[in-house]
Amino acid sequence: MSGIQHEGEERFSTLVNNAAAVRAICSAVEGTLGPKGLDTMLVGTQGEVIITNDGVTILEKMDVTHPAARLLIQVAKSQQRQIGDGTTTATVLAGALVHEGVAQVTRGVPVAKVVSGMQQGIELAVRSLRSRSRAVQGLGDAALKRIAITAGREQADIARLIVAAAEAVGEAKLREDGYRFADSVLAHEEASSEVWPGILLNQKPMNLHAGGELRDVRVLVLHDALEPEAVSEESLVTEAGFQRHMQLREQFRSSFSMLLELGVGLIASDRGVDPEAEQFCSDQGILVLQRLSRRDLQQLSEHTGARPVRRTALRKSAPELGAALGHAGYAAYDERLERVRVSRGHGEQHVTVIVGAATREAAHERSRIAKDAASAVQAAVRGGYLPGGGAVEMAVAHDLERLRETMKGMEGFGVAAVAGALRKPLAQIVVNAGYNPLEKVEELKAAQIAMETDSLGIDCDTGQVTDFIEAGIIDPADVKIHALQAAGEVAAAVLRIHTVIKMKQPFEEA
Repeated sequence: MSGIQHEGEERFSTLVNNAAAVRAICSAVEGTLGPKGLDTMLVGTQGEVIITNDGVTILEKMDVTHPAARLLIQVAKSQQRQIGDGTTTATVLAGALVHEGVAQVTRGVPVAKVVSGMQQGIELAVRSLRSRSRAVQGLGDAALKRIAITAGREQADIARLIVAAAEAVGEAKLREDGYRFADSVLAHEEASSEVWPGILLNQKPMNLHAGGELRDVRVLVLHDALEPEAVSEESLVTEAGFQRHMQLREQFRSSFSMLLELGVGLIASDRGVDPEAEQFCSDQGILVLQRLSRRDLQQLSEHTGARPVRRTALRKSAPELGAALGHAGYAAYDERLERVRVSRGHGEQHVTVIVGAATREAAHERSRIAKDAASAVQAAVRGGYLPGGGAVEMAVAHDLERLRETMKGMEGFGVAAVAGALRKPLAQIVVNAGYNPLEKVEELKAAQIAMETDSLGIDCDTGQVTDFIEAGIIDPADVKIHALQAAGEVAAAVLRIHTVIKMKQPFEEA
């Protein structure tokens, strides 16, 4: 008997080892889950300290070497990259799926059957979540404000900023593919919190005192240097080459008057600026920005309606160059923020959420919180919302249990594993609130079945069953759906690992 047991332990040693590593990672973040969750202190090798309850920050900063644990960290990164919120939930779900899957495998269910059943269970759970989603009724919906407050860690000032910014940018923009609302958040220790109806460019003008506040100006965006076209050094030593150089410089000078004629007040380049051009722009009150980042140039082009051009465009006629110019109703350098403010562009609507803070560390933390709130608001606009606090996962788990009862194959054990994992968020939230998870899970399950609703959850202050929709305890549907899908992918990967082999180092010749 002991020989059989030893053989079983050896057969599952890799799986159990990987599961233990995953469990260790989960334990680092699950204590932050829910309204009663606490913070984690991260300590660096040089004594630096970060105190946060943000799952992705904790996981990214942790010193992790175990390969299976690194897989789990990829879940949080994927969740942050795709949705921008719900990283802790995704991590907890992944850990729970691995735990439940390992329990089924070690009792004798083939890994392939468990994984197949888990995939079926997750697919059904996603369909169930989508069918339960409630649509946001416009940007004035009270649900949107509650989502901003919840994702904003109950910081009402941040929630108000995010909702105001959402209303300013508009529902159509929030639904636009490729647009990340969270990218509009900027936190600064010198700033006052505000919603700026435009963009902020992270660069000082070359000529700070050229124009002050500019009104109704045309904007030239160059994917090039604001310099004459170059002649090779080899050509310059010849008379023809030198004459060509002087001709190009004279053509460049002649374009200055055309810029004035067209009303250009702001020039942005991704490369350098010729000193003569800089002096001319300073004399004429034209703001010049050099070496702007690609993102800033793109935002400036989008907001003002400018079409980026090469410097050869300066040789074109005024009407031709004018067709490529953008327009801004306002442009000025903000010395406190060390950024150029641009607003009232004739292109796409843009908005910037400026979050003030007392210190650099506080600015970083408030920026993270504001980005989470912005991501949650955008996700809710796109995909609706669901009861939070683990409530809807409990209802979906019950759906899976009923499916499990109708299944004949061994895949049913995988479906049961998903049902068990879906109860983990609620169980962890009530543990963090100081309650018995077994008692509260069963109490809520019975209440949801009796009332035939997914909106009932456990109030972390009173421990009583409460309607979460009425209480405003809600989460974006897309956050929950992506978290479950990402968790399922990594859990399947971990369960399938049979052997871990260290790769040899690449051969290096002496």
